[in-house]
Amino acid sequence: MRDLRIVFMGTPDFAVATLKALLDANYNVVGVITAPDKPAGRGRKMHQSAVKKFALANNLNVLQPTNLKRTSFVEELKALNANLQIVVAFRMLPKVVWQMPEYGTFNLHASLLPNYRGAAPINWAIINGETKTGVTTFFIDEKIDTGAMIFQEEIAIEPTENAGSLHDKLMNIGSDLVVKTVQHIEKDEVTTTIQPNSDDVKTAYKIHKETCKIDWTDTIDNIYNKIRGLSPYPASWTTLHNGDDTYNIKIYEVEKVLEAHSHTVGIVLSSKKEVKIAVKEGYIILKILQLPGKRSMEIGALLNGFNFEKDAKVS
Repeated sequence: MRDLRIVFMGTPDFAVATLKALLDANYNVVGVITAPDKPAGRGRKMHQSAVKKFALANNLNVLQPTNLKRTSFVEELKALNANLQIVVAFRMLPKVVWQMPEYGTFNLHASLLPNYRGAAPINWAIINGETKTGVTTFFIDEKIDTGAMIFQEEIAIEPTENAGSLHDKLMNIGSDLVVKTVQHIEKDEVTTTIQPNSDDVKTAYKIHKETCKIDWTDTIDNIYNKIRGLSPYPASWTTLHNGDDTYNIKIYEVEKVLEAHSHTVGIVLSSKKEVKIAVKEGYIILKILQLPGKRSMEIGALLNGFNFEKDAKVS
């Protein structure tokens, strides 16, 4: 059995589950690398990453480099004398960092590689209407998410699943897969699989504001998948034209109804209990949305104080 000294690298809640799993399995985590504190919220108070908060609560050594290539950081990292590095939801590492430990540096990625390499694999799997996804551990190399694969775990994507619920499922099975990977490295029993090259590989591009805008002329399935694939974060949005007012609204939850109709695409149809938008093959029924400057609301609560005009439409 190898005597492992682990450096863990990660930032958001998704990474905390894995760090906790490593500690629960009694692995020796000699250092934690996470993002620098950043100002956040209306008061612009300095905000610590989820990983930093957890690491400090567990008396772990925390480093927060602004530049991963800086000599001072590289020397600090070397001084930890780690022989394995684990990366979960962090950022691209320079070669001088990922090549450092004797037993390598491996990453947990929230997709079934080689599909959905990139920044937003959970979102894009749902947006593209996939029925399955999973997690992969792989050794890091020079490119993004292309290294030799160690293990994969597959799960189904439910028809009504959104990015938030899928995130939590993958976070939990991912933490277990990392522990399994570490156990095999500890026993020197790792075998790897080179990722296949194919023109059919799908990419998980970074999501921008324009990515999140709903195209109401698209198919009903594509609209529905986009909304759930971007919920709860960063959330899809559309422009509501309501009488003399125009708002950009965020949409978090909808239902879809396949039904023939003669309404113009984008028309908003409202009653005392329901708001729906006409699309090519039926209607998108709004369940939870957010007006500018307001909190998100279920449609029933919104209708208590907000009126959709007869000529209301979205674009």
